Amino acid sequence: MASEFQQRLFNEQEQELLFEIIKSRRDVRGNRFLEKEIEETIIHKIIEAGLHGPSVGFSQPWEFVIIKDQKTKAAIKASFNTENTKGANQFKEDKQEKYTNLKLEGIEETPLNIAVFYTPKDTPVLGQTSMPNMGRYSVVCAIQNMWLMARSLNIGMGWVSILDPEKVKTILNAPKENELIGYLCFGYTDMFYNKPELELKKWDKRKPLSEVIFEEKY
Repeated sequence: MASEFQQRLFNEQEQELLFEIIKSRRDVRGNRFLEKEIEETIIHKIIEAGLHGPSVGFSQPWEFVIIKDQKTKAAIKASFNTENTKGANQFKEDKQEKYTNLKLEGIEETPLNIAVFYTPKDTPVLGQTSMPNMGRYSVVCAIQNMWLMARSLNIGMGWVSILDPEKVKTILNAPKENELIGYLCFGYTDMFYNKPELELKKWDKRKPLSEVIFEEKY
């Protein structure tokens, strides 16, 4: 009889499959999504993947708001439009032109939006006393799990960061202490690019290992 502490080991084929899913993850934009609804069982599977993310002190400091109502999406999109204008103005000349030609969200085009919140605790959290942002990082880990699960299910996900988090909180009637970490758009897609869209459109280049690895010290 297997011990409750004994975890299964994965073979080489499974390891390669996980790496393929990781490499194939994409930030999908609104011009790629289909109108097809996402089944409730699939939604729960994606969120369940998030629940299995690592969290500091097993604090599980996350809450998820599922958004399907078009009026709510329209209000969120209005915040995006305001912030997107500010974002474009930060760039100059050719970068600004590239920015304005990019489709950077799929809020209204996707059947499912999920807002992911950090819910801080009012008591000490194991492992968080010296690095208070560890709770927020835990929520990011949950989002990454959701992203990879969605990709394995051939569902596209876009993370919209061009939003005013306080306006989003107001629209969603979020508790004062909660903090918006991610606003996510999910939907079936007509295709996944073979490389990140921003790489294909030459917004930037992927960094090689040699640029980011240092031995022992900087």
